[in-house]
Amino acid sequence: MSVETLGSRYVYQNNWMRVREDRVRWPGGQEGIYGVVEKPDFAVIIPIEEDHVYLVDQFRYPIGRRSLEFPMGADNTNPAASHEEVARSELREETGMSAGCLTDLGLAYSTCGYATAKFRTFVATDLKKGEPALEPAEEGLITRRLRISDFDRMILAGEIIDGQTLAAYMLFKLKWT
Repeated sequence: MSVETLGSRYVYQNNWMRVREDRVRWPGGQEGIYGVVEKPDFAVIIPIEEDHVYLVDQFRYPIGRRSLEFPMGADNTNPAASHEEVARSELREETGMSAGCLTDLGLAYSTCGYATAKFRTFVATDLKKGEPALEPAEEGLITRRLRISDFDRMILAGEIIDGQTLAAYMLFKLKWT
């Protein structure tokens, strides 16, 4: 299927994203608009130690509640940073941990229906603990250590709600275990 882009303009931008509105022509000839959120690629990290995983518990403003997630993020200051560099940096920043070994599980798009960002999932092992270096928007972030069996139960109970965390965990279950 081919959609023709007739024009494009940015309607919003900040340091973390740009929102683009494209005028398009659908294959049947009808014209319309399509909104696209441009965000940098990011890394999702699954820190694992024996039969436990580490997650971050943080307030998510758009949904008005806390969310339990794997550490993740992008490097907005260095778009040329590799996914592995970003993974190591985000793990240290959010949890204070460093990984002796990072294993790449694969690539996925975050929300391909309206955004450009894709993420690479890493399993972090041989963990060394340290102090987090949180950004202001991460105030109140708490690192939690959970048994994998408890994490599985929380997913089934609807307590784990972050899509990237769920997608990364699926890769982990299919490729790691």
